[in-house]
Amino acid sequence: MTTNSLRLRGIELRYVLTWQLALHGAATIPDLIRALAYHNFDAGERPSKSISDALRWEIRYVRVVRLARGRYGPGWMPRGTEHRIHQRVLALRARAKSLGGGQIVKSLTA
Repeated sequence: MTTNSLRLRGIELRYVLTWQLALHGAATIPDLIRALAYHNFDAGERPSKSISDALRWEIRYVRVVRLARGRYGPGWMPRGTEHRIHQRVLALRARAKSLGGGQIVKSLTA
């Protein structure tokens, strides 16, 4: 964790991961951890567990599919859901980008 990253959890983490997979295709857990870090996000103390738990939830709604152990791909989602997720992710990215000066923000919803 960097001191100026935005900690994601719950729906925020699920949406960011789902959007990452929808945009860039299949990825492993380490790929997703790097993608989160690239956008200045943090998934907590055990990011691999947080990510797999979040993706398990999305698998139930078929927005994400499990391709192999630790490897996930994009699923299907309605256009309205896709739009809502995209808007939320853009807002989260803007928030993470604006962080500076060593701030740690745990979550937007907490």
